[in-house]
Amino acid sequence: MAVYKRTYTAYEGAMTPEWSRFLVIPRAGWKKFGESKLLMILRMASLIYPLGCILYVYLANNLSALQDLGIPAGRYLSVDRTMFLYFCWIQGAFAYVMTALVGPSLVWPDLVNNALPLYLCRPFSRTEYVLGKMSVLGGLLSLATWVPGLVVFIVQASLAGWDWTVDNAWIAWSMFVGMVLWVVLLSLISMAISAFVKWRIAAGALLLGIFVAGAGFGSALNAIVRTEYGSLLNLTQVMYTIWSQLFGLTPDTGLTIGEAWSVVAVVCAGCVWLLAKKIRAFEVVK
Repeated sequence: MAVYKRTYTAYEGAMTPEWSRFLVIPRAGWKKFGESKLLMILRMASLIYPLGCILYVYLANNLSALQDLGIPAGRYLSVDRTMFLYFCWIQGAFAYVMTALVGPSLVWPDLVNNALPLYLCRPFSRTEYVLGKMSVLGGLLSLATWVPGLVVFIVQASLAGWDWTVDNAWIAWSMFVGMVLWVVLLSLISMAISAFVKWRIAAGALLLGIFVAGAGFGSALNAIVRTEYGSLLNLTQVMYTIWSQLFGLTPDTGLTIGEAWSVVAVVCAGCVWLLAKKIRAFEVVK
């Protein structure tokens, strides 16, 4: 409308709480990725193993029915921390594949189309922008990691009884912490790559290279120099070390728990620093 007519008025409706304004970003992101058929197929595939775990839990708690069939299941079926460690390993692999598909397209469209000033000129801070983008990927990965893991634990708890639940509640906590840490690590790495590589295919290849090439180079370094420090370059081995420690098991990766946590802290801090350098409302062109 023409400004000189002075018929405009200020907005007088209810204001959105400041703490929840960043949720606008994940709502739009989930709607966008919810239309991807490939991502939907991958999400369905990521539920196959949790469903298998639920069946395993049911059979383990109904050994009498198997024994009536002459199947010595008691010596093979047991629901313990080792089972949940394998759960973290397998579902973590699905989360990695989903990150390679979704992560590279989180930040670069806003940078290529100069959309960051439109975000940050509103009551949005850079931290809220990053949290909003992380929530897009974090929500998708959570549906493949700790959420089905807690469902498996709840099914086991309902079948095994209150005493088992009290004695093993720490397993659920360990799985939750380990999976959330993996989701945060994947989200930060993918966002940092997406902020600097403005080509989706190249960003996805770089994300795969960080894990695959890092694992290969680390193994070669261990073999040539005859050391175990090359495993520090293998982020999957680093995370496996942390998961094993959370479940009270001794990992065979050759890394100490202090070294593993240090690598995760350094990688996360580096990604945050890269995002702080790139996510801003203006760009200096030389």
